[in-house]
Amino acid sequence: MIIYMWSGPRNLSTALMRSFENRLDTKVLDEPFYSFYLKKTKLTHPMFKEIIKNYSYNKNYIIKKITKIPKKNKIFYQKHMTHHLLDEINLDWIYKGKNCFLIRHPSKVINFYIKKNSLKNINDIGFKKQFEIFNLVKKKYNYDPIVVNSDKILKKPNETIKKLCKKLNIKFSENMINWPKGIRKTDGIWGSVWYEQVKNSTSFGKYKNSKLEVPKKYYNIYKESMNIYNKMNKFSI
Repeated sequence: MIIYMWSGPRNLSTALMRSFENRLDTKVLDEPFYSFYLKKTKLTHPMFKEIIKNYSYNKNYIIKKITKIPKKNKIFYQKHMTHHLLDEINLDWIYKGKNCFLIRHPSKVINFYIKKNSLKNINDIGFKKQFEIFNLVKKKYNYDPIVVNSDKILKKPNETIKKLCKKLNIKFSENMINWPKGIRKTDGIWGSVWYEQVKNSTSFGKYKNSKLEVPKKYYNIYKESMNIYNKMNKFSI
């Protein structure tokens, strides 16, 4: 089985990748389109040159790689940033796997994102592309796609991960709740910038019920993101 987990940045996506990687039957892949995205957009993200140098930016090669399950693994879990899928990428291949959508409240996404990078528009945090893919899947299969809210994972990790496994029709493993501390060979090299918190984690962490104020300069992005978030959150497990 191939699992495409569609997320935006700062969504608890790497912790969820850790959770799946700690299964005995699963291979994970970290943001396969990142190099392609940077090469095309020329955005000066941290480690831009290193990412371009070390990872393929050939979209056809990437699509071939992510549509085949590696030998010796039953599950091929892929963490994707939706904004990495620029419009020139044909999305017909997404139906070769099970599509899931990881969401987080936009106030948290925006505040955590601007600590690491500049935010210019909503496309930088992936909400619009995520909703586009969500609607494609919904229309294709005529049923409600799998949506996971990161806050629900933090509040009730066992219950939420069990629900996710049930939706995916895979057996839940206790290994998905805790994992060894440290970096992984499967982490993208950008992890040295973005994964500081998760590399020291052994679980999803605790939920913090705090409201984050969005700086005024990002309010329009926040408002547009909230509209999409509310529509998708109705389907969260």
